[in-house]
Amino acid sequence: MDTKVLSSGIRYSNVPESYIRPESERPHLSEVSDCDDVPVIDLGSQYRTQIVQQIGEACKSYGFFQIINHGVCLEAVREMGDVAREFFNLPVEEKLKLYSEDPTKTMRLSTSFNVNKEAVHNWRDYLRLHCYPLDKYVPEWPSNPPSFKEIVTNYCKEVRALGFRIEEYISESLGLEKDYIKNVFREQGQHMAVNYYPPCPEPDLTFGLPGHTDPNALTILLQDLEVTGLQVLKDGKWLAVNPQPDAFVINIGDQLQALSNGIYKSVWHRAVVNVEKPRLSVASFLVPADEALISPAKPLTEDGSGAIYKGYTYPEYYKKFWSRDLEKDHCLEFFKVK
Repeated sequence: MDTKVLSSGIRYSNVPESYIRPESERPHLSEVSDCDDVPVIDLGSQYRTQIVQQIGEACKSYGFFQIINHGVCLEAVREMGDVAREFFNLPVEEKLKLYSEDPTKTMRLSTSFNVNKEAVHNWRDYLRLHCYPLDKYVPEWPSNPPSFKEIVTNYCKEVRALGFRIEEYISESLGLEKDYIKNVFREQGQHMAVNYYPPCPEPDLTFGLPGHTDPNALTILLQDLEVTGLQVLKDGKWLAVNPQPDAFVINIGDQLQALSNGIYKSVWHRAVVNVEKPRLSVASFLVPADEALISPAKPLTEDGSGAIYKGYTYPEYYKKFWSRDLEKDHCLEFFKVK
């Protein structure tokens, strides 16, 4: 492969050797069924206690849920998807100006997951952006397409506000004060991964992203409506999560699993690829501030159960997360109370 990204305009007739998973680690797509009972929560309901209860159930049993009537302007959502596609359709020379394999960079285009660490690559390109505070990061964002900065800025603001609302519901569902999560995680950072999965000639041999949990606090995912690809692990089986119109998928990240003392689970999920069409997804992440001390919420450990996880900071966690291969152990295992 002479180009560093997959979105080079070349259609592959077969999967290059470096992307082929060993037999035992393939997606086995024919064995995956649809997740028919994905919790879909209507945030437009006026019954707050009901929303809180539904979110609590979903976090306990699934680790993720979809939300509708979420208050994010649908026009902003549509524009975000359009400008992301426009970006990945740019000439490859233009995109490569932004290419980097350095995970500490706050803006970069890259491919796979961690090219330098992994044995087998993933069928994915992604644009990674830091999004908060906006005035600090927007200047380094892509200036092509010309509307990119404005559209993405607008989307980021709306999604951030939504994320905070959801964190309040999650706090309440754990029986904590509604600002508990916000107070522990302090001034939360916000990142975005715009994922692009080009058409793949042999989807059964590779992954867009293999099974993993998200290292952050909360993920707000905008799925491609045309092409499915998100799968979650439920009761030991991989299930496909089909996108709902005008919905977001919300998933609990590792930091909320730690804060909830393991009551809520950070969901294992993966992305598979498609023969015919490219798939696009936009993942927005809320992350604890660097100085926040993350540990199980005191009220959740007072019934004699004790804290499962020891206190740590997000930079300590993230460093560990990046230093390992994506799908091996759950990174939280390293932070358990011995």
